[in-house]
Amino acid sequence: MPDYYRDVTRLLASAGFIRIAGGKGSHEKWRSDALERLLIVPRKLKSRHTANAILKSAQIGKKL
Repeated sequence: MPDYYRDVTRLLASAGFIRIAGGKGSHEKWRSDALERLLIVPRKLKSRHTANAILKSAQIGKKL
């Protein structure tokens, strides 16, 4: 089963999101000042649909 965490975080970082402190368990917080958006990203991201939903919330047009 593929792990989409690395791909999603790489795309978020290239879009200007930064990882901030906090998050519970195996989840991370990513923030964009330009978009005024906060996203929660699980470190064990196994679902392609969840990965694409995160990218859609970040207004990134790319799909995995």
